[in-house]
Amino acid sequence: MGPGEMVQAAAMARRFYLEGKSKIQIAEEFGVSRFKVARVLETALERDLVRIEIRVPAELDAERSDALRAHYGLRHAVVVETPADQADAPDPENLGAVAADLLGELVSDGDVLGLAWGRSIITMANALDRLAPCTVVQLTGVYDVGTDRGSVEAVRTAAAVSGGEAHPLYAPMVLGDSATASALRAQSQIAAAMSYFEKVTVAVVSIGSWEAGISTVYDAVSDAERAHYASLGVAAEMSSHLFDAGGRRVGRDLRERCITIDADRLRRIPEVLAIAGGKRKAEAINAVLRSGLVTSLVTDTAAADHLLNSTGPAPRPALDRADPDGSLAGG
Repeated sequence: MGPGEMVQAAAMARRFYLEGKSKIQIAEEFGVSRFKVARVLETALERDLVRIEIRVPAELDAERSDALRAHYGLRHAVVVETPADQADAPDPENLGAVAADLLGELVSDGDVLGLAWGRSIITMANALDRLAPCTVVQLTGVYDVGTDRGSVEAVRTAAAVSGGEAHPLYAPMVLGDSATASALRAQSQIAAAMSYFEKVTVAVVSIGSWEAGISTVYDAVSDAERAHYASLGVAAEMSSHLFDAGGRRVGRDLRERCITIDADRLRRIPEVLAIAGGKRKAEAINAVLRSGLVTSLVTDTAAADHLLNSTGPAPRPALDRADPDGSLAGG
C-alpha cells in the first residue's frame, strides 16, 4: 500500500471500528462503492493496520464457553479455568464467584429466584454483591436439618443482597418414607414456601454424580437403595431427581420421599442455571444437560473438555423456552 492508500485505509477503519459508521456511510463520504470499502477494511486487517483484540478475564475460557453453549443449545455457558490444585476436585471453588456474577446479569427486578441445595450454590450466595430486587425461595430441603444450615443461609443472603423477601425451607431433603414427606409438605410453613415454586423465573441448581461425597442424595440413602438406583443406570442427581447417561429420569419413586421442586416444574422455568465442574462430575453434567432441564451452565475446563467430546443428539432447551421477558429464545 502506498501512503495515500494507507492513510485512506486508516481513515475508513477509524470510521468503521471507532465511530460506528456503516460501510454505506463511509462509501458516500469517500466517493467510492461500499464494496471497495469492504475490500479496504479487509486489507487493513491483513496488513496489520488494524488489530482487533477480544479480552476476557484470564480465568474465563471464551472459546470453550462458546463451543459448549452451541454444543448443547444453552443460553449461557461460562467455562472457568480449573485451578491446578483442584484438577480432580468436584466443583472448584472459583465456580461460585463466577456464577454470582452471572446471576447478577440474569435476575431482573421482580423475578422470583429459586436456589436448590449445593455447596457451589452456597459459595455463590456468599459471593453475591449485586442482585436486582427479587423474591428468593429455597427449592429443596437440606442435607441434614440438624447441622446443615447452608441452604437456608444462602436464601437469606441472596434476599439480603437483593432487598427482597426470603422463603427458606426448614426441612430435610430426603425422608425415610413418602408418608413422612407428604406430612411435612402439608405443614403450613413448608407449604407456604413451596407455593412459590410455581412463580420461579430463575433457578440455580447443582449436579451430583452417583457416588459418595459427590451427591447429597447418594449419601442420604441406604446401601441397598444405592445399589438399586445404580442398577437402573443412574448417572446423575440434581435436586433429588435421578438421570441415566442419556438424560432420562430414573428412580422416580425417590421423588415421593423428597422435599424438592418437581422436574416438570423446573422444565417450565425460563432460566435454569446449573453450577458444576470437575472431571469426576463430567458424565453427570452431560446427563443433566441431555435432560433438557438446564438452560445455562457454569463449569470448568476439566469438565468442558469431556463435554465437548460427547456425541449424540442433545436437546436445545434455551431455544425451546421463553426468555424471562416472555419472548421465545431465538425467536
